[in-house]
Amino acid sequence: MFNIFKKEERSTGKAFILMGRSGSGKGTQTGLLVRYLCEKEKLCRTLHIESGALVREFVREDGYTQKRTKSVMESGLLIPEAMTVSLWANYLTENFTGIESMVFDGTPRKLREAQLLDETFKFYSIKKPTLIYVNVGEKWAEDRLCGRARKDDTKEAVEKRMSWFESEVMPVINYYKENPDYNYVNINGEQTIEEVHKEIVKKIFND
Repeated sequence: MFNIFKKEERSTGKAFILMGRSGSGKGTQTGLLVRYLCEKEKLCRTLHIESGALVREFVREDGYTQKRTKSVMESGLLIPEAMTVSLWANYLTENFTGIESMVFDGTPRKLREAQLLDETFKFYSIKKPTLIYVNVGEKWAEDRLCGRARKDDTKEAVEKRMSWFESEVMPVINYYKENPDYNYVNINGEQTIEEVHKEIVKKIFND
């Protein structure tokens, strides 16, 4: 669909998406992957796209939509998918020049977001994005979350997140797993942080 670009206009960067249950440590692994990619490059050309950070930055601005978004979040509700997509789309528009690698953390979380991101990759002529699934069991994730002693990690909240992951996020993971245009990498997340990172690097880069 987007094969009209001249050779010099095609992207040379790679794309990675990290997904996993709450408590799987995917955020930590995203940071380690970004650092690894930067160390492999003479200059760091890696964009870290983290939905939560983009939303938090957005709601700091003084506008009706920003205030509305903040109110919805404080009520414990999810902002519309269109809002999430627009935030990372604007970020890419402003920062992607065709040579950077992209590392997505916390996006996509729903099937429609995944489909729109897929269209974006095709638009930028990014070949074979990699889905990294930090795979942990529900009981393992619950124990880890409940042991963090965070105010929002109540038993009820954790159970709700686990249920939401099964109903909303697993279809996204299966979408990538069954899509031949993607590299699907299943990682054992029930290891130490260092061991999980080593497995990611070995399976993707053979390092």
